[in-house]
Amino acid sequence: MSVAGSSLFKRRLDSLGVTVTEGPEHSSTELLEAAAGEPAVGVEIPGVSLPGRIETEPTAAELRTAHTGITAASLGIAEYGSVAIEADRAGTEPVSLFVDRHVVVLRESDIVADMPAAFAWLGPRARDDSVDVVFATGPSATADMGGLVHGAHGPKEVHVVLLTDTENPEVTTDE
Repeated sequence: MSVAGSSLFKRRLDSLGVTVTEGPEHSSTELLEAAAGEPAVGVEIPGVSLPGRIETEPTAAELRTAHTGITAASLGIAEYGSVAIEADRAGTEPVSLFVDRHVVVLRESDIVADMPAAFAWLGPRARDDSVDVVFATGPSATADMGGLVHGAHGPKEVHVVLLTDTENPEVTTDE
């Protein structure tokens, strides 16, 4: 992904009230420790070290009481600030939806420019692998019953941990 696409993605996330922390993959444990509230649940993410306090095989009760859920996103869509969350056997979808704070881990190289590019990625996966994907854009919000309510159908807040493609030792946070 181009730097411009990554910059657009971060600007769109900012406009949605989503916090972005970025750094190299080898800093993932520290980045996630800083982003996760207590208690936290998550799913195993290939190549990423979760903090030891994260429950990766939560019971239904632990999921209900968790403040934070940590999952990976398969794709980011720069134009909308959306992330693609796959439904899988590890429990990624419920861990991303049934918490107050969703911490999303996304590799910078997995950001595409727009929805046509996202659907080009999704099409073969949906056809060949029967993958189900939720495109999530910012915190959950609804105005179905009057005023705007956050967290009615999902997390009240979203934090993206963007794993950069460079080994730059600096870690930056946009708050």
